[in-house]
Amino acid sequence: MNLFPSAHATHPQWRMAAALVLAQLRAQMALPEYASAPSLGLLYITDHYADEAQAILEHLSAELPEVTDWAGTVGVGVSANNVEYFDEPALSLMLCDLSPDQYRVFSGVAPLSASGRAAGPDGFVAHTALVHADGGTPELAELIAEVAERTASGYVFGGLAGSRGTTVQFALSSAGNLSGQGAASGVFHGGLSGVAFGPAVGMVSRVTQGAQPVDRERTVTASDGNLVLALDGEPALDVLLRELDISLEQPEQAMPRLRATLVGLTLPDDGAAGADGVPQRRGQFGAEVLVRHLIGLDPGRRGIAIADLAPVGTRLAFCERSAQAARADLTRLCAEVREELEPEELSLPLATALAASEQEAAPHPARRIAGAVYVSCSGRGGPHFGAPSAELQIVRRALGDVPLVGFFAGGEIAHHRLYGYTGVLTVFTM
Repeated sequence: MNLFPSAHATHPQWRMAAALVLAQLRAQMALPEYASAPSLGLLYITDHYADEAQAILEHLSAELPEVTDWAGTVGVGVSANNVEYFDEPALSLMLCDLSPDQYRVFSGVAPLSASGRAAGPDGFVAHTALVHADGGTPELAELIAEVAERTASGYVFGGLAGSRGTTVQFALSSAGNLSGQGAASGVFHGGLSGVAFGPAVGMVSRVTQGAQPVDRERTVTASDGNLVLALDGEPALDVLLRELDISLEQPEQAMPRLRATLVGLTLPDDGAAGADGVPQRRGQFGAEVLVRHLIGLDPGRRGIAIADLAPVGTRLAFCERSAQAARADLTRLCAEVREELEPEELSLPLATALAASEQEAAPHPARRIAGAVYVSCSGRGGPHFGAPSAELQIVRRALGDVPLVGFFAGGEIAHHRLYGYTGVLTVFTM
């Protein structure tokens, strides 16, 4: 496996942006350390280009005939190594150097086999999957869990398409479609699509949180659907008002604080350690915590309404978005990924490479990263990290100049669940 060619560009006209991207890709594909004939393209566009999605895919497919399979979606922003394009017309593309028998593009017209750990009709075994989804799809959480169940690892990653207009997904498979769907264009609206990867595709994937608890964790002791009625046996609304030090009799002071308050949920079937094995850190959320909006209050029943179900036994902590906590947690995540990929014993050349300054940082065998996908919440993009592209600059400082592609989503997918205000970093290893 060689480095994955990747490119990105912004321009009011998509054809100009595509031309810039193609020039970058062809220059990389001529270099010996990069793949010269990759077959899988991961394409992300901002919603400024969403209405031209079909034309963009057809153009890139014609210009890159060696790329036989395509996957991707739209976001309010897209990302690449060291840079993000947020709320501007842009596209980001990475070409993956993977053996065709180790991945399958799936969609509504080419569904992922339900074989689970067993090989499908074509002998392919899905180990994990990159998933793109439309946030308006009915029973979305159940569908994400179903896709995870169709993989041997039970782990999927990705995000919800983010768009202020047309929502699109790219999914074009060289393996063909279901009977009667041969004319499918490769651009879809609604549902789920993505790429399943076989067991021979090495990767490391982690979740980074963007919210920080403002109170201790409590247990839901009474609930009714989305309404949490009691926490540790005490009316949930009373707990909320006390911990935020507000009163409903003073709405002008209470409402701004309530709008800024979120809840972090840990479902009864999750342990104290994150699903990726990372223990929960004091004062920070682990990867098992699902951050959800506070959507209403019920003074009559002394309950609080949240944007998810919270069955009895769920652990709940009030929280708020924190740029400082998000930066610290992203730095931690990138350090963990880097440490996992570095060999225990370094040769002199590798040790020298790892000690290089940021300006000298570049892909090298110690990092063993062929490419990376980073899906971040649209609520984290732009100014949330303090400066334009600050989030992607943190990733680069930790990993070096690795090929990277990604988008800013309406919700992030990791493990078998839908997250919010998080980032999901996945690296492909050589």
